[in-house]
Amino acid sequence: MFRLLSVVLLAILTVCGAFAPPAAAASSRLKACSIDEVSVRGDWGQMRFRVDVADDDAERGQGLMFVEQMDRDKGMIFLWDEPQHARFWMRNTYIPLDMLFVDEKGVVKHIHHEAVPRDDTIIDGGPGTLAVLEINGGMSRSFGIDVGSELQHPAFGEDAAWPCD
Repeated sequence: MFRLLSVVLLAILTVCGAFAPPAAAASSRLKACSIDEVSVRGDWGQMRFRVDVADDDAERGQGLMFVEQMDRDKGMIFLWDEPQHARFWMRNTYIPLDMLFVDEKGVVKHIHHEAVPRDDTIIDGGPGTLAVLEINGGMSRSFGIDVGSELQHPAFGEDAAWPCD
């Protein structure tokens, strides 16, 4: 009886997704793209950031305001449905940020280094921006991230310079 209940419970958990056999669990950990991760690569090498996603007006308006510190491997990606002229400011943002302005192919077209906290000056990323990746100020220069670097994220689709696998 106990064995039958165990088999039934295992079947229910597997169907509901609460349990995955070891091979399936391993393959899900090896996914190339996840909505909450961004990989960046270039001649300098490659790195991955855990990101919060801002993909609606309210989230984009809030951004990283009032955040007092952020882990080195953390950031925020701002996404739009169509490329546009992106402009930012640092009002109520307490930490310096590097802002990577990215086109529809996932290629960095402009970097604003070390944006000054609490500054109302407009930071103009120019037209044709589909995404902006914000990371801790100074990291771009520290790692060599530059214009032409490529981002990997599901938002860039199959035609990306560095598509998801």
